[in-house]
Amino acid sequence: MSEITDFDSLRHAMAENSERPEGPARNARAEQLLAEAEKLDIPLAVIEALGHQLKVYNYSSEKDKMFVPFARLLRMWDERPEDFDAYETHSLHWVFKWMSAGMLDQPHIPLASIEKWLGEMEHRYRLAGHSERAVRSAEFSVAAHVGDVARAERAYTAWLAADRDDMADCHACELHGQGWWQAERGRDTEALGLWEPVLEGEYTCAHEPHTALASSLLPLLRLGRVDDARAHHLRGFRMVRSMESMRGAYADHVEFCALTGNEARALELIAERPAYFTDSGHPRSRLDFLSVVTLLMERLTGLGLGDRPVPGPAGRDWTARELATHARAEALALSARFDARNGTAYVSERARARMDQRPLTDRLPLGVRSIRTAATPTAPPTPAPEAAEPELSVLLAEARRQSDTLQPHAVEAWAAVARAAEGTELAARDRAEIADHRAMELGPEGLEFFERAAAYYTEAGDPGESLAARARAAYVQALSGRVEEALAAVAGPYDEVLALYAEDGTGVRQTVSVVMARARILMRRVHEADGEVERGALDVAEAAVREVLALVEGRAGDDVRLAARAAEATAMLAELAAHGEGVARAGELFERAAAGFVAAGLPWFAVEYEARLAGIAHHLGDVAGAERALRAALEHGGAYLEPPGRARLNLQLAEVLGGTGRPAEAAEHALEAAHWADEAGEGPELGAWARQLLGGFLLPLGRWAEAAEVLESALTDLSAETHGDGAVVQTQWWLGDALSELGEHRAAAERRLQAADLARQWPEQQDHATLAHLAAESLGAAGMPAEADQAYARAGELWRSLGDVHGLVRSLRARAWLALRDDDSRAFAGELMEQGVQECATAMDTAPDDEARRQLALELGHTHRQFGDLLARAANDDDTPIEPGFEAALAQVTRAIQVFTSLGPAALHARTGAELAAGWLEADLGRPDHSRARARTVLDAYADADDEPAALRTGEAERMLRAVAENGEAGETGGAEV
Repeated sequence: MSEITDFDSLRHAMAENSERPEGPARNARAEQLLAEAEKLDIPLAVIEALGHQLKVYNYSSEKDKMFVPFARLLRMWDERPEDFDAYETHSLHWVFKWMSAGMLDQPHIPLASIEKWLGEMEHRYRLAGHSERAVRSAEFSVAAHVGDVARAERAYTAWLAADRDDMADCHACELHGQGWWQAERGRDTEALGLWEPVLEGEYTCAHEPHTALASSLLPLLRLGRVDDARAHHLRGFRMVRSMESMRGAYADHVEFCALTGNEARALELIAERPAYFTDSGHPRSRLDFLSVVTLLMERLTGLGLGDRPVPGPAGRDWTARELATHARAEALALSARFDARNGTAYVSERARARMDQRPLTDRLPLGVRSIRTAATPTAPPTPAPEAAEPELSVLLAEARRQSDTLQPHAVEAWAAVARAAEGTELAARDRAEIADHRAMELGPEGLEFFERAAAYYTEAGDPGESLAARARAAYVQALSGRVEEALAAVAGPYDEVLALYAEDGTGVRQTVSVVMARARILMRRVHEADGEVERGALDVAEAAVREVLALVEGRAGDDVRLAARAAEATAMLAELAAHGEGVARAGELFERAAAGFVAAGLPWFAVEYEARLAGIAHHLGDVAGAERALRAALEHGGAYLEPPGRARLNLQLAEVLGGTGRPAEAAEHALEAAHWADEAGEGPELGAWARQLLGGFLLPLGRWAEAAEVLESALTDLSAETHGDGAVVQTQWWLGDALSELGEHRAAAERRLQAADLARQWPEQQDHATLAHLAAESLGAAGMPAEADQAYARAGELWRSLGDVHGLVRSLRARAWLALRDDDSRAFAGELMEQGVQECATAMDTAPDDEARRQLALELGHTHRQFGDLLARAANDDDTPIEPGFEAALAQVTRAIQVFTSLGPAALHARTGAELAAGWLEADLGRPDHSRARARTVLDAYADADDEPAALRTGEAERMLRAVAENGEAGETGGAEV
C-alpha cells in the first residue's frame, strides 16, 4: 500500500484503489485516503478524495453512504467554487444523477425530498448551462418507480426529445434504461432493438452490457429466442459474477435459471453470494434478490423438494420451504416500506408478480453442468372419478396389441394387466403371457417366470409357444455369461420345435422364436471369445442365423414379428462379416438391417444398427455416410431413446460435424449431448466430454464468454485418469484462448501454464513449447513483464530443442519488445533482436530444401523489420538525439525490404509495409525526396490491385505524400508505423 506524501502520491493511490475489486475493502481504503488528503491542506486534494469515495460507494453494496461525501462536496462548491478544476466541476454535476437514483433506492427518504431534489438538480443544471435531458431521465425514474405510468411516459418522451450533452448518461446506460421501459410495458421486440447496440458492443461502460444482457433474458425467452437467451446468460453472468454492485443483474440470472428448469444452477448462483441476502446498503436490489430467491424456493417446493437443504442467510441451515417463507416475508416487508414512502401499492404488486411467475420453458439446456431437479410430488395425486382404471379386458387387448407389434412399452402394458388382474381368475393363456413378459422385464432374474410361462402355454394348448418360452430362458442364461449351459438348454426346445413345425403342430412365429434364440446364444459365444474368433464358431453361428432367414423368407408379409426377425438376423450377419468379410460388408448389412426395421414400422429397433453403421462409415472415411446414419438414428429413436443413448448419438454427430468444418451445427449437437448426459444422471464423465467439445466448437464462432463458461464447467469433471491428460490439456488450452480473447490475460496465463505443465511430461514437446509461448503472451498482456520474459525464454529453449527456428526467433523478438519497456534493458533488447537475425541466417545456410529456405528468409525479413521498429521506438523514448537511432532503424528496415524483394510477389505486402515504414523514417530524418520515392514505389506496386491490403497500403502512401508536402523539406511529418 503506497505511502501518501503529496498530491501526486494521493492520486496514484486513488488510481490503485479504483482497480481493486468492488466491496468493503475498497470503500475502507477510500475513507483512509480522504483522511490522508485532509492532511495535505490542499482543497482540490480533498475534493478529489471525496469524489473517489463517492464513486467507490456507488459501485458497491454500500450505496447508502454516498450522501455524506456528496453533501460535503456540494457545500464546498457553494462556498468556494474556484477550488474545483474543470474536471471536478463536471464530476460534481454528474453525480447529481447518482444522488437522485440513490434517494429513490432508499425507502426511508421521503418522496417529497426526492421531488425537491429533482427541482434542485434542474435549477443547478440550468445555471450551469446543461440540457434538461438528464433531469427528465431522473424524473422518468421516479415516476416509473412509483407506478405513475402517465407521468413516466411524459418524462420518457421529454428525455428523448432533449439534446444530449456531456451531462447525459452514456449511450449504453441510456439505451438500457429506454429498453427496460419498453420491456416493462410489454414491448419486448422494441426493447431488444434498443439494446442491440449495447449487446453488440457498440456502446459500453462500467456496467454495460452487463445489465442489458441480464435484462434481455426474459424478453428473449418470451419471444422464443432461447438460443440467444442461453448465450446472454452465459456471457452476462460471467460479467457480473465478481461485481458486488450488480446484485440486481445477478438476480435476473437467478430468475432466468428458475424459469428454465435450471433450478440446480440457480442454487449454485445464490450459494456464491451469501452476503446478498443481508447487504442493506441498496434496498431496491435486495428486494430484487429476495424476490427471485422466493421464486426459486417456491419452485423447488412445488417440485416436491421443499425439504431439500439450500444456501441461505448465514447463521443457520435452511430448507427450500423454510427459505421460501423467510424470503417472501422479507421481500414483502421491504416492498411495503417503499409503498409507504411512495403512497402506492406498485412496488409490492411488482414484487408479488415476480415471485409468482410460472416457468417459461420446461428445460433449457445451458451447456454448463447441471443436475436435473426431479419432479417428485409430496403426495400422490387423487385420481378424478373419470380417470378410473380401464377394465381388464381393455388392458389385455392393449397389451396384446403392443406385444404383437413389438412396441417399446409392451412390458409395461403387461405389468398393468398383472396389477389389474390381482385376485382374478385368469385363463391359462392370459397367465402365460403375464408371466412371459414379467420374465422379460426381470432379465437374468426371470428364469422362474419363463418356466412358469412355459407351463401355462402348455396348459393353454400352445406347445410351440411353450418351447419358445423355454428357449427365451436359455438365452437369458447366455446373457449371464453361461453360454455353454444355454446351448445345452436350448438344444431340446430347438429339436422339438422343428419336429413340431414339420408336423404342422405349431406356427412359423413360434418356430422362428426358438431358432432365433439358439442363433442369439451362438452369437453370444462369438462376442465373448477372447482374441480372434475361431472360424468354426463363426460358421456355426452363421448357419444358425441363415436358418432364421430361411424360415422367414417369403412368410413375413405384414407380420411385424417375422419382419423384425429377418432384420435382426441380417444385423447378426453384419456382426459376423466384421470378423470375416470385412467392415465394408458389415456396413452394407447393418444398413440393410436398419432399413428392414424401418420398413416394418419399427424404427426404434434400427437405432442400434445405425449407430454401428455410423462407426463403420467413420472408420472407412465416409464422413457423409456417418452423418446420415447418426441423423437417422436420432430421428428413428425419437422419444424412445434413453438419455444416455441420446447423449452418445449427439456426441458422435457433433464430432463428425466438427470434423467437416461446421462448428455451429456441431455445437448444437454437443449442447444436446451435454444436456442428455446430465439427464441420464449416471456420472459426469460423458457430460464432461460433451462440454469439452462444445467449448471447442464455440471458439471458432467467436462466442468467447460462452466457451469460457462451458470449458470451466467441463474442467470440473475432466480428469487425466478418466479422460486422459490430452483432453485436460486441450481443454485448458481452449480455455486460455477464450480468456485471452475476453481480455482476462492473467487467468489465460494460468490456464496455459497449467496445460504446459501437463504437456511437459509428453515425449513430443511441440505442444509444451506452444503452450509456454502462449502463456508468455498472456503474461505480457497481463502486465507481468518479468514473468513473461521467463516464459518466453523457456519456450525458446523448447523451440531450439525441437529444431523450430521460427518459434525460437519469435520468442526472441517477443523478449526484445518486453525488454524495451525497461529503461535498463534497452541494450539487451537490441541484442535479442540481433540474436534473432543470426538464428535465421544460420538456419538458412543449412535449410534442407528451397521451400524451407524461403520460409526462413521470410522470418528473417520480419525480424529485420521488427528490429527497425524497435530501434525507432527506443529512439523516440530516449532523451538523447533521435537521429542516430532513426538511422539504425532505417538500416534494419532497408535490410527487411531487400529480403522481402528477393522473395518476389509472395512477400509483396510485407515489402510494401516495410517501404512505408522506411518512408516515414526518411521524412523524420529530413529527406522528403527519399520519403516520396518510397511512397511512389508502394503506389506503383499496387497499380493494378484493388483488394483490401492494397487499399490500406496505397492509402498510407498517399497520406505520406500529403504529409511531406504540407511540412516541407525540413518539417516533421509525424511518422506512423504500418
